[in-house]
Amino acid sequence: MTDGEPSYIDYETFLDPNFSPASFANSLVISTNNANDSPLDLSTPLSRVLFDLQEIDTHIHTLTTKSALPLLTHTREQTGSGQRVVEQVEEQVASLTSGYQRLEKEVLRKWEAAEEARVAAENSWATVRLARAVARCLSLGRQLEGQLAELSGRGSTRQDHKILSDAAYAIVSLRRLLSATGEGEEGYGLDRVKVVRTLRNELVIPAENTVTTRTQQIINRFSMSTLLAEENGGSAGSSTYKQALDAKARVISAITTLYILSPAPRPKTPASEYRPELLLSTLQGYMHTSLTTSLSALTKALTMLPTLERTLVEISARCQDIVALETILGTLRPPTHPLLESQTPPPKELPTTAQDTEKPFQSPSDQAQSGTVTTTTTTTSSSSSSTTDNLLQPLLQSLDTSSLPSYFWRSLASSLRSRVHDIVSRGGVSARTLKSNGDRLRAELRECVLRGSQLPAASVLGREKGLSKRDATDQPVVVGNWEREAAVMVGAVVNTLGK
Repeated sequence: MTDGEPSYIDYETFLDPNFSPASFANSLVISTNNANDSPLDLSTPLSRVLFDLQEIDTHIHTLTTKSALPLLTHTREQTGSGQRVVEQVEEQVASLTSGYQRLEKEVLRKWEAAEEARVAAENSWATVRLARAVARCLSLGRQLEGQLAELSGRGSTRQDHKILSDAAYAIVSLRRLLSATGEGEEGYGLDRVKVVRTLRNELVIPAENTVTTRTQQIINRFSMSTLLAEENGGSAGSSTYKQALDAKARVISAITTLYILSPAPRPKTPASEYRPELLLSTLQGYMHTSLTTSLSALTKALTMLPTLERTLVEISARCQDIVALETILGTLRPPTHPLLESQTPPPKELPTTAQDTEKPFQSPSDQAQSGTVTTTTTTTSSSSSSTTDNLLQPLLQSLDTSSLPSYFWRSLASSLRSRVHDIVSRGGVSARTLKSNGDRLRAELRECVLRGSQLPAASVLGREKGLSKRDATDQPVVVGNWEREAAVMVGAVVNTLGK
């Protein structure tokens, strides 16, 4: 109550936070009625509640009437204060708006202009970079097209193996550029340029197939007859020797070209881990062809003994081709591959002569068969370096052999054993003739192996290895010990005849 006016209403009960209307009504009904009365009298508690409400309403009206002026005054003061605060806030908002507009004009719009310039610069740089890549592709394509024209013999006197070497480097450069299409790489976006796609489909891929086919043909047609040089003097001898050197350079270029054109390695692959699959498959195919041809010819000659001598001469010539190939591979270091990780920059032109790529070399055939080789303990680093010191080692590893002639004779003997067994099983004149000429077969097979495992002294490779020495009977001196291979060949034929 205000001003200490007495009141019978218990305001504390109504103002209690835990006030419950139901509990208050229940207590009011109980206090105004007798608990034993059957019908309850609700009019009395209801009248009391209504009277209390009238009392409270009267009290509120009295307080409002007495305090109207102070309330209005207080409200007016609060309204005035709020209005002044709003005016101050509006002034600050106007100041902030003006500052923002000034900053927007001085900074934001300039930033937007700078952002547009940046985007334009990035697009221009991407265009320039793409244009440079396209120009480089077209330049390499024009260079490759000219090399293919020279290769076909139109208006050029250059040796074709040199053209193949240059074309191989152009193809690999194009391959590297066309494969670097990741974001930020040199060839990014080239796959979306139509002229580049046309260049790849109509020039690069056919050119790579052409160069690969030509180089494989050079290796498949390799023979010692192309490396023979006459010993007599005069212009004819000099011309023949020059032709032999050119033939050797042709084979070296073909081998190196296939090494370069082998499937691209993974990025940042060290040269020591690179396997030139195209080169290895071509050389393995050459070995397989020699073995297959020799096996077929020797099987036929064993059934027609008068032709045996000529057939053995041909087989020994094929093995001499393999010995010559082994010698050439042993003198060649792996060329610098543009796609391999190397500390030295790639050469501008592929070496095409033996002097450019050769180093002093003793073939595995000479090392394995001679009795002067001493066994030494090598470290892991030295053994790993020896496997990549020349192009012969990857081929020997793929064939799981120590030398190519040994692989040739042992593989030939392994396949020949079943053929001889078939001839003996069929019987007839051929089988009886073979059994009656066992000593002749033994001597001729041994001579074939020893002759085929040596380089002819008249060849370019024979001269370089110093094989022009002759014994008292004017026969070439045999280098190395090939008796084991001879015994394997003799055993494959003669021993099978006795079973």
